[in-house]
Amino acid sequence: MGILDKKTAFVFPGQGSQTVGMGKDLAANSPAARAVFDMAGERIAGLCFEGPAKELNRTVNTQPALYTVCCAACAAVGEFVRPMVCAGHSAGEYAALYAAGAFSFEDGLALIQKRAELMDQCAAAHPGGMAAVIGLAPEVLAEINGRVKGICVNANINSPAQIVVSGEKAALEEAAALYKEAGARRVVPLNVSGAFHSPLMEQAKEGLEKALQLTRIAECSVPVVANADALPETDPGTVRANLARQLTGSVRWVESVNRMIEMGAEAFVEA
Repeated sequence: MGILDKKTAFVFPGQGSQTVGMGKDLAANSPAARAVFDMAGERIAGLCFEGPAKELNRTVNTQPALYTVCCAACAAVGEFVRPMVCAGHSAGEYAALYAAGAFSFEDGLALIQKRAELMDQCAAAHPGGMAAVIGLAPEVLAEINGRVKGICVNANINSPAQIVVSGEKAALEEAAALYKEAGARRVVPLNVSGAFHSPLMEQAKEGLEKALQLTRIAECSVPVVANADALPETDPGTVRANLARQLTGSVRWVESVNRMIEMGAEAFVEA
């Protein structure tokens, strides 16, 4: 049985997966993908294809660039495979919603550009950081996080034993020592500009809620499993609420993947 015969989930990566040159071969070999890059414009396409890395890695550039590449991949693959469910990790949820027909490429691009700007501004006003913790379960981390002084929360539940935490830098440092005492194999600070998916993003959430109300969002043609609660959604109002909640809440990725399997997904296509 080939992938064309299987119930397929489309999944999309988030910030941190970007690399200079992404999408270049795709645009050269798929007219559908090329059309997406043309809609994004020369600046975004140039950042994807040629960089420089320093500019591509800025939050305000990374998110719209990744969204464009993911949507281009979706346009190319979508000529041959149709998803029965979609999901995206953090910023990738916007490409998942595009794939599900929630909004046009252009409306999604404007929305994620606004999201990136709001997050960047919020990170400057409320400094913080993130760290990957290897070898401890989410509930163990949550218990430790509750004991430290300041904000420190589980931000990305990427696997049963690979969790990203987010918060104030002093709180992260205190928590890191406790994680190691509890048996964590590694605690790796991440090179990010802010404490994403934590309460420190509240100001960005408020701004995004306003932008979401101004964005045309349609009923999804297939369910999108939301980061916020790992539940499949199609309703525009729920989509808006989940995208806002996502900024200050955890990315429940393990639950999201399990949910898609429960729904019958037999194959996963990642942009």
